[in-house]
Amino acid sequence: MQQWSTSCLTARPGQAAVRPAPAPRARRLHLRSGLRFAPQARLGDGEQQAQSLPTQLARGLAAAAAAALLALPAAPPAHADSLTFPLARDPATFAVQKTMVEAWAIVNETFVSPPPPEWDEELVASLSAVADAKSGEDARKEIPALLSKLNDPFTRWLPPKQYQDFRIGNDGALSGVGMMIASDPDSGKLVVLAPIKGSPAEAAGIQPGDELLNVDGTSTSGLDTDGVAQRLRGPADSSVWVKVARRRPEIPGVADQPPGVEYKQFRLRRAQVELNPVFATTMHQNDHVYGYVRLVNFSQHAPVDMSKAIYQLKRDGAEAFILDLRNNPGGMVSSAMEIAGLWIDGPAPVFNVEDRDGVGTQMVGLREPTVAATHMPLVVLVNKQSASASEILAGALRDNHRAEVLGEPTFGKGKIQSVFELADGSALFVTVAKYQTPGGSEIDQVGVQPDSACRLLGSDGPRISMSGIPVGPGASEAVVEELETDDCVLTAQSLLEKKVERGGASAFFASAKMRSAPPLLASQL
Repeated sequence: MQQWSTSCLTARPGQAAVRPAPAPRARRLHLRSGLRFAPQARLGDGEQQAQSLPTQLARGLAAAAAAALLALPAAPPAHADSLTFPLARDPATFAVQKTMVEAWAIVNETFVSPPPPEWDEELVASLSAVADAKSGEDARKEIPALLSKLNDPFTRWLPPKQYQDFRIGNDGALSGVGMMIASDPDSGKLVVLAPIKGSPAEAAGIQPGDELLNVDGTSTSGLDTDGVAQRLRGPADSSVWVKVARRRPEIPGVADQPPGVEYKQFRLRRAQVELNPVFATTMHQNDHVYGYVRLVNFSQHAPVDMSKAIYQLKRDGAEAFILDLRNNPGGMVSSAMEIAGLWIDGPAPVFNVEDRDGVGTQMVGLREPTVAATHMPLVVLVNKQSASASEILAGALRDNHRAEVLGEPTFGKGKIQSVFELADGSALFVTVAKYQTPGGSEIDQVGVQPDSACRLLGSDGPRISMSGIPVGPGASEAVVEELETDDCVLTAQSLLEKKVERGGASAFFASAKMRSAPPLLASQL
């Protein structure tokens, strides 16, 4: 495989040129990338800039994934001999040019397919637009505009603030008040699903169903859940005022207010809050005990929390399990791998990675001999909003004959992104590979096909589907009650009852093991 390097950027007053470095003759891939700008007086330490890209490749959240995936066959992109563009004179827009070239070089090295032939010319046009921009804010808009030329919605750039918000979800902790909020599908109002146990919101008396009216005097009208969440977060020990409307059957003696509504205001002191992405409970039906586990996302702490839930449910007498992945958008591939190992004995394949040319595939999976946390019967629930890592896990459990998948075809995001933290604190998400299920089924734009659909088994009255509610820590008893009318959960219980009475886990292991897999290659999705 050819060895080549990303280009080196040099600049003269008023213009800059990108010159590709010659490809060495060695038949192995070795990343050597430099970003050099002149005059150095405008930048500070020129050597630090020269080392910025390899440093970020090493520091990126998924650097290991990128390095491993780059070992697959790759063809170097076509380059012009030199690319000339005007050099921005404003420091803010000049900084955007540096970030843009850094992103461009990473895409050249790691994108799932060779960039289009006009990719270099697109860079020149974008850098010229940045130089002409009236402000740094206008200049930054050119970075996503450049990436859009790849026609891949998953390759994207996040400014520093948005990247920090993304890391909160992956790290599994934040500084805030600790309440789960959602938009009511009927009214569109923002309501509290549940306060997180041990959080400032729980201590203050926030209750499930409270409608959020304003935060620090700013109305929540017109804001989505992300906008409100950003206002609720902040440094530990800082305070935020929250006004809610609490629905009651009646409020005796309260005048000048609509009947059945009580208005409350809380002063909440922010604190570090651990986000547990797992909700678990036992469910009883026909003298059988089932362990229900809902996974909200594949964050860093998800495998540990999932393991705790499985062992607790076993202690509580669970005879079989329901794993609910509905509305789970995905997360870290490494977490999906670890969670797969809680349900499947190793070695076992988890997914296939297609190479950059789309010709060959490489198996990724559990390499070492391991023992799953449980061998009890398992049903996995999915819907059209189950995506990415959810599809990897569902496909692995199905193709390894470990579980029956129940529900709707999943979202169909069969692409893996690596995350590169750039020198300015922003981040570049790059699609680095396409993947399939262990059995070779395509996922991208197709989804994981369930073994069967949910049947209407609930009561004759209105049914409430848990697929639309992101159950989390501190969920009230009312949420658990809703599970008892969820058609997918009831269908899963019916399937599991037959399996338990037929002999339990042995029914799942009648088929032979699939071939073993090499070590994990990818760590972000």
